[in-house]
Amino acid sequence: MKLRVKGFCLLLLVLLALCSTIEVSEARRGKHWRSRSSASSSQLKKGKGKKSTSHRQHGSNRPSTKPPISSTPSSGAGKGNQNPYQPSPNAPVSPSPRNGSRQSNPPPPPTPSCGKGHQQPSQPPPATSQGAVFNVVDFGAKGDGVTDDTKAFEGAWSAACKQGASTVLVPPELEFLVGPVSFSGPYCKPNIVFQLEGTILAPTSAKLWGSGLLQWLEFTKLNGIVIQGNGIINGRGQQWWTYSDPEDEDDDDTYEVELERMPQIKPTALRFYGSSNVVVAGITIVNSSQCHLKFDNCQGVMVHDVTISSPENSLNTDGIHLQNSKDVSIHHTNLACGDDCISIQTGCSNINIHNVNCGPGHGISIGGLGRDNTKACVSNVTVRDVNMFRTMNGVRIKTWQGGVGLVQDIRFSNIQVSEVQTPIIIDQFYCDRSTCRNQTSAVAVSGVQYENIRGTFTIKPVHFACSDSLPCSGISLTGVQLRPVQVPHYHLNNPFCWQAFGELYTPTVPPIACLQIGKPAGNNLQSYNDIC
Repeated sequence: MKLRVKGFCLLLLVLLALCSTIEVSEARRGKHWRSRSSASSSQLKKGKGKKSTSHRQHGSNRPSTKPPISSTPSSGAGKGNQNPYQPSPNAPVSPSPRNGSRQSNPPPPPTPSCGKGHQQPSQPPPATSQGAVFNVVDFGAKGDGVTDDTKAFEGAWSAACKQGASTVLVPPELEFLVGPVSFSGPYCKPNIVFQLEGTILAPTSAKLWGSGLLQWLEFTKLNGIVIQGNGIINGRGQQWWTYSDPEDEDDDDTYEVELERMPQIKPTALRFYGSSNVVVAGITIVNSSQCHLKFDNCQGVMVHDVTISSPENSLNTDGIHLQNSKDVSIHHTNLACGDDCISIQTGCSNINIHNVNCGPGHGISIGGLGRDNTKACVSNVTVRDVNMFRTMNGVRIKTWQGGVGLVQDIRFSNIQVSEVQTPIIIDQFYCDRSTCRNQTSAVAVSGVQYENIRGTFTIKPVHFACSDSLPCSGISLTGVQLRPVQVPHYHLNNPFCWQAFGELYTPTVPPIACLQIGKPAGNNLQSYNDIC
C-alpha cells in the first residue's frame, strides 16, 4: 500500500514538473513578444529607436562633402516646388551642423498601411547630388557687394571643371559683385552644379563693360550643367535703361549722366551657348539690362520654378529667349518684364511651355522671324496652361516681310488672359521701325491651333494679318471666348483677318467671321523638311 502511495506521489510530481516546464516555456515566449512590443513603444516615445538614430546621424558632427539637405521647402513666393537638394540657409556647408541642430522636431512617421507597419516617408532622390563642393568663399570671395569677386568665382569654377560631377557653391546671405565672366568648356568634365543661394550683382561701373558686351554671365559648351537654388542674379539694369519717368521727381540729371557713360550694347544677364542637358531651377533673375535668360544652340533644356522680374517700362528686357535650341521645357515659372515673357526664335523645335504666369510684358511670341531677308524655321511648339495679366499681347507669331522659311505645328491651349490688349496675333507684316519696305516673300505660317483661349481684352480679340503671297493656312479655333474690357485711352476693335484660312470648330466669342474657311487657292506650301 505504501509502495502504491509513493508511486502515485512520484507520478504526480513528474506530471507537475512537466506542466511547469510547459508554462515556463509558454511564458517565455509570451514575455519575449511583449518585451519586443514594449521596447518598440518605448523607443518611439523616447526617441531611442533606429529611426531616431537615423535622424541623429543625419545631423552628426562628421564632416560632409555635400551641402546639407534642407528639411523644409522654401516659402519664397513664386518658387513652386523646390528641389530637395538645397543647402539650409542657416547651416554651414562643412562640417555638418553641430549640437544636433538637425535632429530637433523630426517628422512624424506616416500612418502605417495594412501589414507594412511604420515606414520612412519617401523622399524624391536628389537629382543633382554631387561629390566635391567648391565654395566661392574658400577661393577668396568676400561677398560684401563691393569687392570684385570675379576671380574667386573663376577659381571655384576651374576646380569644379577639373573634378566633374561636383558643385560650385554660392553661399546664402552674401552679395557677390561679379564682372562679365564665361564659365566655359568644352574641356570641363560633365555634370557640374552651380548651387546659387546668395546674390550675384552686376557691376555698374562703365569701365568694366568696355565698349559693350552681349552677355554678363555665360555658360558655354557644357554637358549636364545645372544652376539651381534660392539665390538671386541681379543685373542692376537701371544703369542701362533709356527711359525717364516724367512722374518721378527724383529723376534728375545725375541719372542721365550715368546713362551716357554706359555702352550702347546691353548684356544679357544669363546665357547658355552650345550646351546640352541644361537645367535652371529655383533661382530668381531681376533687372537685367536686356534679356534675362537666353539659350542659344542648346539641346535638352529644362527651366522650372524660376522667377524673372523687371519693370514694365524696361525696354527689350525679354524674360526667356530661345534660339537654335531643341527639346526645351519651361514650366512653373513667373515672368514679368518689359518685353516678351518668352521669345522663340529661328531654329527652335520641340518646345513645351506650360504652367507659366506672364505679366506685365509683351506675352509669349514666336519671332520676329525672317529679318533682313533671312531664313527662319520653327516647329512643334506647345504653349498651354498659361495665365497672362495686363500684357500687350497674348500668344503671338510675328514675321518680317522678305524672309523665307516656315512656322509649323504650333499649339496654344488653355490660355487665360486678363486685360490683355490683343490676345491672339499672327502678324506677317511685323515692323519695329517707323517704316518697312513692302516685299513679296515671307516666312510661311501653317498648322496653328488655338484651344480654350479665354478671358478679357482691351483693344482687339484677334489679329490675323497674313501675307498675300503666302497666306496663313491650317488655323483652327476651338473654345475661344474673349470679352472686352473698356480701359481709358484704348479704342475697342473687332477681330481682324487678312489672308487667313482655317476652321472654326466651335462658335467663338466674339464671332470671328473674317476667318476664311478651308485652304487658300493654289496653296503649294512645301513641307518643313523641304524648306528648312
